[in-house]
Amino acid sequence: MFEAILVLALSLMPSLLSLWVMGKTKAQTRERLRAAMEATARREAQTSQMPPEQQYIEGIGYLIGDITCQYNARSAYIRCAVNPAGPCDGCPYYEQEEVS
Repeated sequence: MFEAILVLALSLMPSLLSLWVMGKTKAQTRERLRAAMEATARREAQTSQMPPEQQYIEGIGYLIGDITCQYNARSAYIRCAVNPAGPCDGCPYYEQEEVS
């Protein structure tokens, strides 16, 4: 009788261990997903605060700064090589871009 109970207990151990590991993995996955969603929400909140000089140009996307300036980086992240933090208004390095 004792042998039968021991065999039954040992046969159930892998299943119980598997259920325990699956529960821990599910909890970790849920926590990672929550962290990713919070990070995305923070990133969206930061990008929703658009710089005042940001503008959308069809075919290129969002750009910041004065696009008529020769030094404009044509980027959504930096304005130019000379004055990347901006602002463009009153910039001493402004040079009109020559159109050829």
